[in-house]
Amino acid sequence: MPPSTQHKLDSHRNLIERIKAVLPIRSVTIEVASFDPHKIKNPDVRGADYQQGEQFGFSHLREYILHRDQQQCQNPDCQNKAKQPILQVHHIGYWKNDRTDRPGNLLTLCSKCHTPANHKPGKLLYGWQPKVKSIRAATFMTMIYKRLALDVGAAITYGADTKDKRRELDLEKSHHNDAFVIAGGTSQKRVEPITLEQIRRNKRSMEQFYDAKYIDARDGSTQSGTALNSGRRTRNKNHNTENLRVYRLSKVKKGQRRIKTKRYPYRQGDWVMFEGKPYRVIGMQNKGAGVKLSDYPGVKNKVVKPTAVQSIKKRGGTCYAA
Repeated sequence: MPPSTQHKLDSHRNLIERIKAVLPIRSVTIEVASFDPHKIKNPDVRGADYQQGEQFGFSHLREYILHRDQQQCQNPDCQNKAKQPILQVHHIGYWKNDRTDRPGNLLTLCSKCHTPANHKPGKLLYGWQPKVKSIRAATFMTMIYKRLALDVGAAITYGADTKDKRRELDLEKSHHNDAFVIAGGTSQKRVEPITLEQIRRNKRSMEQFYDAKYIDARDGSTQSGTALNSGRRTRNKNHNTENLRVYRLSKVKKGQRRIKTKRYPYRQGDWVMFEGKPYRVIGMQNKGAGVKLSDYPGVKNKVVKPTAVQSIKKRGGTCYAA
């Protein structure tokens, strides 16, 4: 394996071993991906794991379609402005009675585009034959997870199965609820979840860019230069959208380019003691001359000298989520 891939494998393996060192773990189950490729290639496969009703296998296929379409509505003229639109799988050939569940006949649409009215003659979905992305292996299902399962003697499951079980128990989507059903949970008494996060010990970025701000000609609001972009997403793919630069009026805030010249003693998320009380560090400023503290009484972002604070906790590596 290349070093970066080996590091991911080692990090997961080490975390599992650390948990097993302090808890009486009897078995491990790893959710390797959202869907099982075998069920996509052969939806009629049968067995103990497949006797969950006629739509059980379709859950894997649906997750594959959503992943292939990048969890986005494929209508180029979609007007759905919801932050989390409801996504559905549409049969492209529905208008000509093609209801087959092959991936080439399925497309992701939001609930506002996938309506009965749009299926009628003369509407969006009637006769529509969009170009569907080629069917290829799920690149995110790498060898890491199956190798990890082999190394630690773990069983394998898929996100589509987890979602079905979670819905049966009427549990909301969360990491700890997923883990609960993956472990076979039903009605057992549960403890408060503990969330761990992996934080880079050293920030390797030596240069930081801060975007300029402009007045948006459409509504007079202040927008970043990134928001009012040219619409050119990539050089080699046709992902271009509307040119929003034309709506830039006067510049209200100049952009900045900052270069780090040394390693600072504190970083975002660290905890320090100041005036006898603990505070979380937002960051450092003025080339390390000041430490910015969160939630100081009466001050939004209190800035003090590094010599005025005492380190309590450095957040780096695996630690509790703040």
